[in-house]
Amino acid sequence: MHHTLSIFMDDFSKTCHRAGTHNSDDLFGDAHMATSMDTPLRANAFHLSDNEKIERISKHFTEIMDILGLDLQDDSLSGTPRRVAKMYVTEIFKGLNPANKPAVTTFENTYQYRRLLVERNIPLQSTCEHHFQPIFGVAHIAYIPNGRVVGLSKLNRIVDFYGRRPQVQERLTMQIATDLKKVLKTDDVAVYIDARHMCVQARGVQHHGASTITSEYSGKFLNEQTRQEFLMAIHSQMPGQ
Repeated sequence: MHHTLSIFMDDFSKTCHRAGTHNSDDLFGDAHMATSMDTPLRANAFHLSDNEKIERISKHFTEIMDILGLDLQDDSLSGTPRRVAKMYVTEIFKGLNPANKPAVTTFENTYQYRRLLVERNIPLQSTCEHHFQPIFGVAHIAYIPNGRVVGLSKLNRIVDFYGRRPQVQERLTMQIATDLKKVLKTDDVAVYIDARHMCVQARGVQHHGASTITSEYSGKFLNEQTRQEFLMAIHSQMPGQ
């Protein structure tokens, strides 16, 4: 994968040079470029406390609102900068801070369950890192237990942790899969995400109803039969639906 990415980036750089530009947006507009699996963070990303971040973001957002011409003396708007700052730090971007990573405890697989385990329709909320617009969707996770199993709610918490940061869906999918493999000590993991991006629906092309699907398979899920069993499970309807 990294070799393929390297070849792509080399070709992309040559194309930019021939086109007389080094800006990918000039060629591809809103196209999502491949990025590292790690969320891009500065080395000193956490030298400020949450309260310090809230104070600084509040001041900057006050300036943004002022530039837009909004009357910050209005009762409805006066508290908005701090509300937005608090929301950024303690809610929608709280997954940036490793201190907020959920503690995941695994248990010995004493009952020797060796078949597919699927947690489907996990609510997903994230934010597009290109336009800071919301992403809403669902994640489906599966693994085949090895020596350890995990509480089902922990799977949901892992999805939520990696979602609560500026993201591209491709990276989000791989981050969830990589963490699950580390926690469960197995490569037999599958992640499938179906999400709607407000940067597509609320701006730009404004195509309502469009959704993006990404998936990551490893271990036994690279086998066609196992992968199809997973896909059938997540797409099947519950009785009464």
